[in-house]
Amino acid sequence: MRRLVILLLLYAVMRGVFALASESAGAPTLMLFGFLILAAYSVGELAAGLRLPKIVGYMAAGIIFGPSALGYVSKPVLVELTPVSNLAIALIAFLAGAELQWKEIRERGSAIVKMMSVELVLSFAAVAGMLALLRGQLPLLAQAPAAEVFAFSILFAAVAVVHSPAATIALLSESKANGPVARYTLGVVLVMDVAVVLIFTGVLAAARALVPPSGGGGGVQVGAVVWEIGGAVLVGGALGAAVALYLRFISRELIIFALLIALLGAELARVLHVETLLTLLVAGFVTENAGGGRGETFRHAMERAAAPIFVVFFALSGARIDPLAVLPLWTIVVPVVLVRILAIWGGIQIGGRWAKVEPAVRNNAWFGLVSQAGVAFGLAAVVADVYPARGESLRALLLATIAVNQTLGPILFRLGLQRAGEIVPEQRTVST
Repeated sequence: MRRLVILLLLYAVMRGVFALASESAGAPTLMLFGFLILAAYSVGELAAGLRLPKIVGYMAAGIIFGPSALGYVSKPVLVELTPVSNLAIALIAFLAGAELQWKEIRERGSAIVKMMSVELVLSFAAVAGMLALLRGQLPLLAQAPAAEVFAFSILFAAVAVVHSPAATIALLSESKANGPVARYTLGVVLVMDVAVVLIFTGVLAAARALVPPSGGGGGVQVGAVVWEIGGAVLVGGALGAAVALYLRFISRELIIFALLIALLGAELARVLHVETLLTLLVAGFVTENAGGGRGETFRHAMERAAAPIFVVFFALSGARIDPLAVLPLWTIVVPVVLVRILAIWGGIQIGGRWAKVEPAVRNNAWFGLVSQAGVAFGLAAVVADVYPARGESLRALLLATIAVNQTLGPILFRLGLQRAGEIVPEQRTVST
């Protein structure tokens, strides 16, 4: 009740601000940023009271106050707050790499790769096949030749197979789960995050060869691709080594230093034209394993620094969801979402048996692989940029699919962790 009262007070204050702003230059973006943090946090607490993941509440706040509903956070404001989302993605990537410990890789690496490989192949084939099967309901593909149907189907599948490190890490941080299901799920998500860079690059190259973008330029620069990936490993390794040295010999003001490292890593990746996520992931991995035992301390400092940024990140992700845009595509979105979930389940079952993991992991880890978030949005934007005319309708379908997966995913992951007994009752209790 207290959170609901706070939310209503925030709403009343913002109504007054907007009434006054209409007579001047408009509500400042910084004020909207602060409002979004408070509103999303309050809705997140309400969601927790209903035994839902807080990030579902954050996204719900984004939908409510975003362009598709009340419009307090407009599309221009979303563009202005893009650097916040980019910072969140950089922090998520670094934290994801820091979660990978060399000892755990030796113990579980083979099993994680086996489960990820089977799940990836099944999901990719199932989603591409379903889109090709439903091509008659999509104007883009209804009358298209076989080559175009194949190209756009595999391009769609290359984005649809993406998981969400952001949602995974956020929910694990919220629930404090750290058992086998949590660790294997996180491992599959992180390995897939690296694999997706290679897969999407290769699929995009194949699609451009089959269906050259308007205006030509369908060729692919192999050297640029090699540098984008290989350079990310080199740059990330160097950055991680520098952070490890700082932790060994200075190790002060870690929260501020954590934010600076995330910003620096993202900027280095942009300037040097390397893959941002892979750069920060490698940097986090090197820091954790070469930090002289101080990597865990730095990781916790980064988690504290990232907490409010994650709230805004998921709220902004929710604000980009337009429920009205999803409804006209439901005859395609629903089958695609269902076949993707079924393929994930089958992939983890088959891959888990191949890897000989315990039944609890096979039966519950798939719940944590449904979510999609920032990376998928970015790849969908790349598709629209490469194919300005035809890619926009494909992006609309991708965004609708991502919106459904993004909403269902955290709820299912929490359910999987509860089924596995990795969230104890005390951690589910929310104080009022």
